[in-house]
Amino acid sequence: MGERPASFPAGVGVGWRPEIAAWVAGLAAPSFCEVIAESIDPAAAHRGVTELRERGVPVVPHGVRLSLGGAEPVEARRVTHLAACAAALQAPLVSEHIAFVRAGDLDAGHLLPVPRTREALDVLARNIRRTQAELDVPLALEPIAALFDWPEDEYTEPDFLTALLERTDALLLLDVANIHANAVNRGQDPEAVLDRLPLDRVAYVHVAGGAEHPDDPGIYHDTHTHPVPAAVLRLLERLVERIAQAPPVMLERDGRYPPAAELLAELDAIAAAAGHPPVGQQRVPR
Repeated sequence: MGERPASFPAGVGVGWRPEIAAWVAGLAAPSFCEVIAESIDPAAAHRGVTELRERGVPVVPHGVRLSLGGAEPVEARRVTHLAACAAALQAPLVSEHIAFVRAGDLDAGHLLPVPRTREALDVLARNIRRTQAELDVPLALEPIAALFDWPEDEYTEPDFLTALLERTDALLLLDVANIHANAVNRGQDPEAVLDRLPLDRVAYVHVAGGAEHPDDPGIYHDTHTHPVPAAVLRLLERLVERIAQAPPVMLERDGRYPPAAELLAELDAIAAAAGHPPVGQQRVPR
């Protein structure tokens, strides 16, 4: 069974973005960082990313464009790029989404949910195994937030995910904000969903903010540009209660960045919910 690498320690991390690079560089004790794989050149990564590695901070390449759930075979050049990112950053693992983003010549520009069917499971498993064959480190898969389910679904999401991880021996990147969003939009109990997920496969956890759609109350959008709501932090607490050891947890923020003090407070709130030490005050930049 796939297990989280020992070189990937538990604690609180943050998604590295160029807009907050100076703030991330000043953090006293980030356990790890995650970088969007498609945003970096493995041969010449951003100096802020390489400085994190020089400090001994693990950096995880996070893919968003492989389209593992697409009907076509995963593109070789995209797999090669992800593997090169992992090698260049000496990453303990890499991650991607259980989703598709393109079909033929059409590119949605967004992560789209795959139908939870036996055929889709076969397609995903083939593309994941093709990706794993080129990687020297484990692959963690992230279920996405989705505003709809396909009418031909043959599995519940927990059952589909369990079957996929068993077939591929992949790890799980569990986004508690996505669980919250899907539960709100589907009228589900998020804790009941947690109870059915393969939590023994969790490699690390995402936490992010979101908000109800202003023109459609009751529809929750996983925006990554709003503060993390209390309901998501409570769900993180419930997750940690259900697993043997508190996992690595990170904040995803992709825009509308608040002042540094607010970001740091949000990291420390995540740490408290997960049972980790606070990230602490910022160190003096070199």
